[in-house]
Amino acid sequence: MLVNNAGVLRDNLIFKMTESDWDTVMNVHLRGAFLMTRAVQKYMVDAGFGRIVNLSSSSAQGNRGQANYSAAKAGLQGFTKTLAIELGKFGITANAVAPGFIATDMTAATAARIGMDFEDFKAAAATQIPVQRVGVPEDVAHTISFFASEGAGFVSGQVVYVAGGPLD
Repeated sequence: MLVNNAGVLRDNLIFKMTESDWDTVMNVHLRGAFLMTRAVQKYMVDAGFGRIVNLSSSSAQGNRGQANYSAAKAGLQGFTKTLAIELGKFGITANAVAPGFIATDMTAATAARIGMDFEDFKAAAATQIPVQRVGVPEDVAHTISFFASEGAGFVSGQVVYVAGGPLD
C-alpha cells in the first residue's frame, strides 16, 4: 500500500508567483508521487497485488492564488488514471482522494495568513458546503481506508471528492 500524501503550499497570484514557488509545489506533489510510485510498484507487481492512493484536492478544479497547487493536484489525477491503466493487469489499483475544506494545521495557517480567527474561518467555509460543516481528517482517512481494502479491488482510476457535496 502506498499513499502519496506529501504536500506543500506556496500560494500567490500568478503575477506574484516565483519560479521557485512553482517548482517547489510541483516537485513535492508530482515528482514525489512519481518517485515513490516508481520505487514501490516493482514490489507490488512481484506480489501481484497493490494499492496506490494519491492525495489530490478540490483545488484541482482551479482556485484563486493557487495556480501551482491546482496544476499539481490536477496532474495527480491524470497520474492516478494512468497508473490504473498501466498497473491494473498486475493486481494493482490506483485511486485518488480529493479533499475539500478539511480542518487541519494547513487550513489554520491559511486563516492566520489572511488574518482571520480559525473558528470564524471554518464557520464561513461551512456555509458554502452542502452538508454545512467542514471536513475533518477522519473523513479523508475513511475514504483512503476503503481504497486500501480488499473490497476495492474492482475500483481503480477513480477520483473521489471528499468535500461535503458537489462542487461548482
